[in-house]
Parts: sequence; structure tokens; C-alpha cells
Amino acid sequence: MTDQPQTTPDPGNKGPERTQFGLLGTRRFAPFFFTQFFGAFNDNVFRNALIILIAFDAAAQVNIGAHTLVNIAAGLFILPFFLFSATAGQIADKYDKSRLIRYVKLMEIVIMTGAAAAFLFDSIWSLLLLLFLMGTQSTLFGPIKYSIIPQHLTKGEIVGGNAMVEMGTFVAILLGTITGGVMVQIEGGQVWIGAVVAGIAVMGWVASLSIPAAPSVSPEIEVRWNPLTQIWKAINFARRVHSVFLSILGISWFWFLGTAYLTQIPAYTREALRSGEGVVTLLLTMFSVGIGVGSLLCERLSGRKVELGLVPLGSIGLSLFGIDLFFAYHPPDVPELMGVMEFLKSPGSFRVLLDFVMIGVFGGLYIVPLFAFVQMRTEPEYRARVIAANNIINAMLMVIASVMAILLLGVFKISVPQFFLAIAIGNIGVAAYIYSVVPEFAMRFLVWMVSHTLYRVRHEGLENIPDEGPALLVCNHVSFVDGLIIGGACRRPVRFVIYALFFRLPVLNFVFRTGKAIPIRSKKEDPEAYERAFEKIDAALADGEVVCIFPEGKLTTDGEIDTFKLGVEKIVARRPVPVIPMALRGLWGSFFSRDSQRKFFNRLWSRIEIRAGEPVHPEDVRAEDLRTRVQKLRGDRR
Repeated sequence: MTDQPQTTPDPGNKGPERTQFGLLGTRRFAPFFFTQFFGAFNDNVFRNALIILIAFDAAAQVNIGAHTLVNIAAGLFILPFFLFSATAGQIADKYDKSRLIRYVKLMEIVIMTGAAAAFLFDSIWSLLLLLFLMGTQSTLFGPIKYSIIPQHLTKGEIVGGNAMVEMGTFVAILLGTITGGVMVQIEGGQVWIGAVVAGIAVMGWVASLSIPAAPSVSPEIEVRWNPLTQIWKAINFARRVHSVFLSILGISWFWFLGTAYLTQIPAYTREALRSGEGVVTLLLTMFSVGIGVGSLLCERLSGRKVELGLVPLGSIGLSLFGIDLFFAYHPPDVPELMGVMEFLKSPGSFRVLLDFVMIGVFGGLYIVPLFAFVQMRTEPEYRARVIAANNIINAMLMVIASVMAILLLGVFKISVPQFFLAIAIGNIGVAAYIYSVVPEFAMRFLVWMVSHTLYRVRHEGLENIPDEGPALLVCNHVSFVDGLIIGGACRRPVRFVIYALFFRLPVLNFVFRTGKAIPIRSKKEDPEAYERAFEKIDAALADGEVVCIFPEGKLTTDGEIDTFKLGVEKIVARRPVPVIPMALRGLWGSFFSRDSQRKFFNRLWSRIEIRAGEPVHPEDVRAEDLRTRVQKLRGDRR
């Protein structure tokens, strides 16, 4: 895309690339993961215990209505995200992030020790003050949390790392919510709650001691403390790359949906399902399990790269299962609220559970690529400030979700299922807007669908494509969808050189235009168009992009590799860049090839392969030699 900045690799020896679960065996991720997990767990133990205490006891002590006091508590926790996120982003960019994490965790120990005393003496105002301070601590941690990941992980690990963090966060939220709710209701529970939150804070600090150094990326910046001016500056940092800003809006929309669903689950359970607290916990569990599964699926479905094609897939699932939730259940006429076993025996209960699981799964598929995209497309020098802007906008959308729920449910008196239906339909409109403004999402979705539904794609040697800087890919040309398959497998965006008539084909034209493909005609057909294409190829390579050409100049008519034309030599003579030979195997005979025996179901869902060879130094590039290399990579399988 035109707004993609050229970033430089973050410093440090990151070691061999690991899978998402393999990261838990590394010092560069495991301590951070457990630090984050303990922090999210502690937040929710403390917050849920306090809310239940307010709802059943504390409100009477201070002569304020429980509903009002609960909303005050929610507001106190979220207020620091507005006031301090921008400053927190500056601090995270200016100083070593691992050291900052340890300071933040020490702050958590102090706050939670105070919370233990406040629970012991049943001081509601002290607990509310400490809730505000806990929100402040979370605000300070937020920009560090997502900006440290690219410093410690390789590009191939970023999706998996984000997936593990999202999975761990939602599991921690679930466990913390249950723990806080259960413990505060037992005899002497407030004392136990105080001991638990203080102990977990210490465990988080101990875990943080092993986080490797994450050096400052912008030590020269001067931290400014005025929240109003710094909020606007942080948002301006986020707007520097348009697709990043739209991705942040997409992330914030997810938190809007998440807040809307999670906040209304108790009312939905009571009013629509006619069930009790056990079913509330069951639905929260299903949602959290779904988020975890969807997050972990991202690495596998994306091929360990930032795959924007999963974002529209996530949007579709969120709306489909959100709409189905409206139709899923008609409660039986029962005099009392049902328990878990009674609910499970009622018709439609498993459909409701499936809907919550799948909303979580598609939410995970939606959110993880967006976080990874923001991290990858943002310059390291101001990445934390962009994450801070993301946190500010997240908080705004969460407040809007709460206000919208109050209006629709309280003022307009719609039911909770109708509210869920409204936000599922609203999700369709928001998705349509984002994908029309940033068509790369829709384009990558089409590419992902072709490469993951029509065929099963294996690849070998794609690590030979450099992570940074220009490169020229040369490949045999077997079918009309070669570009989609190669583009879907490569971690970096690839600009394809496409014959002009193919470039104008329906559907493919949208993909080629959005992917900034370069149309070309033969020198004999149109000399000016031919030269313009070479000018664009040279400009793309000069900008450090990856360009792919099919040197045969046409689709194969017999499955064999034709003569490579000399255009590849012309490109490299003008702009010396490494050339990576590639071969497609298994596409001949498919519907999109020129095999006379082809049928639509020919080779559908068959295993096809992409093989990439060692880079060829520009001084050694010869068209015939490249053909030999591609032929060897392809072997006998056409």
C-alpha cells in the first residue's frame, strides 16, 4: 500500500523463530506473558469483587443507589485511560520498556496492599480511590504491552505472540471475574480477596524481573503532561498512516462489541434465558473459550504472517452468529430462574452456547491480525504513542457502548436480544465502511479465500524472500490465480507484473488494482505501455518493495515451462536487486489453467506447492539460468 512506511528491524538477537506455544519456552516472551496474565487476572478479581460488594452491601453504607455507585466505579476505572494514555505512550517510547514494566508492577503491589487494608476495614471510598489508581496502573501498562512485542519477537512470531496475549487476557478476565465473584460472597471473603490481590501483584512483579531489556526507541522526546493536548497529539500520531488509523478504529469497534455483549450477559441470562448466575458464568466461559480458540487459530490460518484477510472473515462471523443469537432461544414458562442443568435441558440452549463460542472465535480472528497490523505498520520510534491513541479510542467506544445500552434498553425499552441484533447489524455497516475505505482488507480476504478454500497450499523456502528491502521474484506461469496464491503465501506485500488483458478481468481487477499490480503489454503490441511498466517496476524496487514477474510472458498451454524472456535481465541491469526463483507445482489441470481437459472440480482442494530457491546475486542473473533454477524447483509435478 502507498501508506506503508519502511520500518527498520528492532535491535536484539531474537533467536530461532518459534510457534505461538513455543514462545512460552523463551525468555523473550514467557515472562512478559505471565506478567500480563497476572495483571489482567488481578484487575478483574479486584474490580468484580468491588462491584458485587457495592451491589449487595456497600451502597447502603454511603447512602447512594447501587446502580449509581456501580456506574461511578466503572467510570473511575476507565477515566485514567482518557487522562493518562497519551502521557503513558510518551513514557513508553522514551524509556526502556522492561524497566517500566517492573516499576508499574511495583505500583500494583502498593495499590493492592492498600486494597487489602481497605477490604479489611470495609472502606468503600478507599476502594473506589484504589480502583482509580488501578485504572491508572493499567493505563501506564497498556502502551508498553503491545509496543514491546515487536521488539522481542520476529515478524513471523508477531501474530502468534499477539494471539497468546489475547488468549491469556480473556482467560485471565474470566478466571478473575469468577474468583472475585465467588470469594467476596464467602464468610471472611473480603480478607481473602485482599490477600489474593496483594499476592498476585507480587507474582506479577516477580515474573517481570525476567523480561529482557527493551531499549528506548525515542530517548530524545520530552514528556508533556497536559492530557488534552497530548490526547490530540497521540491521535495525530495514529493518523500518520491511514490504514493504521482505520485498523485502530476497527480494534475499538471490537471493544465496543465486547463491552456490549459482556455487560448485558447478566440481564440477557435473567430476562431472555430465564436462568440464574451459573448460566451467566457458563456464557462468559463460552465467550472466553471462543476468543482463545479464535486467537490461537490465527497463526495457523495466516501462515504465521499478518493476514488481513482474516479480518473480514471475523466480521462476517461476528454478524452471522450475533444475528442468530436473536433467533436462537425461546425460554420455557418457568416460575423461577433455571440452573445450569435445567437450562441445558431446554430447547435451543446448545445453540445459544454455540453462538457465544463462535462470536468469541470470530472475534479472535478479527482482533489479532488488527493488533499485529498496527504493530508492523507503525514506526518503532512512536509505536507506543500509537498504542496509547488506540487505548484512548478504545475507552471512548466502550463508554459509547454503555451509553447506547442505557438509551436502547432503558429509554427505548428494547429487549436484550433485540439489542444484540442491533449491534450485529451495525457491525455489517461498520465493516462495509472500513473495507470500502481500506480495500486492502477485502482484497486480502479474496486472496485468502482462494488460497485456503480452492486449494491446500504448501510452501517451502519462502524465508529466502528478504524481510526488508527490494527483491524480484520470478516464477513459472500456470494459471489465472497464480498471483493470488503467491500473494497469499508471502509475508510481505508483493506487486505483480500482470499482462494488461488479465489485469482487466472481473474480480481479479479489484485484487490487482488494490494490490498495486503493474499492467504490461508486449513491446510489439504497445511500446509505450511496455516502457511504462518497466518504469513502474524500477520505481517499486527503488522504494524497497517486492515485485513478482512471470518471465514466460504468458500462461503455459501444455504445463511445461516456456522460454524466459530477457525483461528480467533488463530490470536487474537497471536496478541491481536480489532475484528469488520460485516454482508453482500442482496447478496444471485445474479450472484456472489452460489445460483443455480442465473442469471446475479438477484438482479442487488439491495440494499445491510453492517452492522458492536461494536468492541470485544481480550480477549473476541470466534469463536461461533462472529458467533452469525454476525448472529444478518445480521438478516433474506440473
